Amino acid sequence: MNYFESIKSQPIKEDPLILGIETSCDETAVSVVKSGRKIVSDVIISSAYRHAEFGGVVPEIASRMHTTAILNATEKALKDANVTFSDIDAIAVTEGAGLIGALLVGVSFAKALAFSLNKPLIPVSHIRGHVAAAYLADENLKPPFISVLCSGGHTAIIAVKDYYTFEILGKTIDDAVGEAFDKVARVLGLNYPGGPNVERLAKDGKKTVKLPKMLKNYSGGEYDFSYSGLKTAVINYVHTQKQKGKEINGADVAASFQSAAIDVLINKAIKAAKEKGYNTIALSGGVGANGYLRENLAKATAEKGLKLVLPEKRFCTDNGAMIAAEGYLQYKKGNFADLSLNAKANVPLG
Repeated sequence: MNYFESIKSQPIKEDPLILGIETSCDETAVSVVKSGRKIVSDVIISSAYRHAEFGGVVPEIASRMHTTAILNATEKALKDANVTFSDIDAIAVTEGAGLIGALLVGVSFAKALAFSLNKPLIPVSHIRGHVAAAYLADENLKPPFISVLCSGGHTAIIAVKDYYTFEILGKTIDDAVGEAFDKVARVLGLNYPGGPNVERLAKDGKKTVKLPKMLKNYSGGEYDFSYSGLKTAVINYVHTQKQKGKEINGADVAASFQSAAIDVLINKAIKAAKEKGYNTIALSGGVGANGYLRENLAKATAEKGLKLVLPEKRFCTDNGAMIAAEGYLQYKKGNFADLSLNAKANVPLG
């Protein structure tokens, strides 16, 4: 009996202990999660400090840092959980989307681990992992609900119909909101990672810079987004002011941009929940850690009588726990991979 036949013949446990591995970008993350909801341990080793020297993520550096960190992260996750490899029931790993070299480190490590332990190998979509972070924030959460996905690579309003069925109500037609934050940070002279630094600067600013309305006269989907024009408008404003020799109030620029980028996310999420008849909205993705978004979405949902699920900021950004949470759902269906599993730079939103 070969490896795949062996794991397919194993019984599906009711409360499995899943090891989640995430290496899609600049964070090496490993977590142990029980029953898809209870975080037993969570370890993140970030290489962001190295990328900050270059103003953004350098794929080659990210891959090398994952290679040196992944074993340490795994051993620490097991130690913190007070378990051994033999206690783990399955290994879940991000197969995509992300930086292909970085993903290959995690996938290769997970395959070797799964084979040596004769444990199921579960491929997980990074996007679905972000959505599944909501289950870690609320152990009683059940679909249906609206997921507001907002990260460096994706922006979308998703109707989570059940644990396995997503309906993409709208998505960005160009840049993602997190990418726009990073580009605006750069033009304002802020360090990487840009999002948190724009948010900090915006706290001292006022919404005085006039910026274009997103998708004006757009004939596509009502829940779609576009951040390319907004990003370009900010860059042009800063450059024009400099050419005219005028002083730029960076805090006002940051506050105006942040409002323009995030208010539309909130408005469309509320509208989607009402239209679908769902009473719950969950936040997902790295931009979900933004304080302005969290505070104003909380106000908006409260005003409309909707429930809001806010994962801790740590679990909005890339982490192994969300991969283990989604891995649990795939485990229950027996969606296992064989040793031919490969990394994918892109995966479908749904």
